[in-house]
Amino acid sequence: MLPRHWDWLQSQPGGASAALRRLVDQARRDGADSTRRREARESAHRAMTTLAGNLEGYEDALRALYAGEKSTFGAHVATWPGDIRTFVEELASGAWSDALSSGG
Repeated sequence: MLPRHWDWLQSQPGGASAALRRLVDQARRDGADSTRRREARESAHRAMTTLAGNLEGYEDALRALYAGEKSTFGAHVATWPGDIRTFVEELASGAWSDALSSGG
């Protein structure tokens, strides 16, 4: 860090240590939603590759998952066997932006 950064930190209530803790806590809170979406995508991706890698629409569903296109994803997995489709949709449910506002 540059001297001006240290000067600013020292001028904050509680000093540099307290200011850094507050900044880190805020960054963790701000990044929590994107972390949950990323983890949901990765879990769904692993399950899809293992269970549905040879099913019709797999690659298109995977692209839709990473593009955040929920309805397109649903259309591509619609023809998959029910248990696989249900499991993958459940894993992917946290990957969509609307999952944050609706609670999953």
